[in-house]
Amino acid sequence: MRRLFVKLIAAGLMLGASTVASAADKPGLSATLLRGGTFSLEDSRGKVVLINFWATWCVPCRAEMPALDAYYRVHRGAGLEMLAVSLDADGSKSKILKAASAFQFPAARLADTRISRSDVPTALPATRIYGRDGKVRYESMGQPLDAASLERLVAPLLAERR
Repeated sequence: MRRLFVKLIAAGLMLGASTVASAADKPGLSATLLRGGTFSLEDSRGKVVLINFWATWCVPCRAEMPALDAYYRVHRGAGLEMLAVSLDADGSKSKILKAASAFQFPAARLADTRISRSDVPTALPATRIYGRDGKVRYESMGQPLDAASLERLVAPLLAERR
């Protein structure tokens, strides 16, 4: 039931958001961040990038945020970049910013994100981890990550050199 709900939300956001690109448009992902500035997957080549899709109403999403934040704080100096993309249906910037304020990694709304429609997840939480070469190395939908999973998945990518 929850997956269907997320699919409906994502479909509604995609139809109503002019910033969501089709697969034929510019590849990758870029976003205007809630706290200002921008993020571009293309500009992050050479770094390990974790993109986390979440929503303020998603209990498993909110539960995994402290583990994501702790990992980010320790490893961002080693070449880790992270972006949390909110799929909240109402897209309330203040509500999303309030939820993300306890964390140091950047966040954006889906409405402020340029992403191909086929890359918008259909279940939450969803995470994509990109290696230093820009290729997806891990992808999950509906499975929150914990500290042990992050260490197992991300540490080997951070150890790789281009």
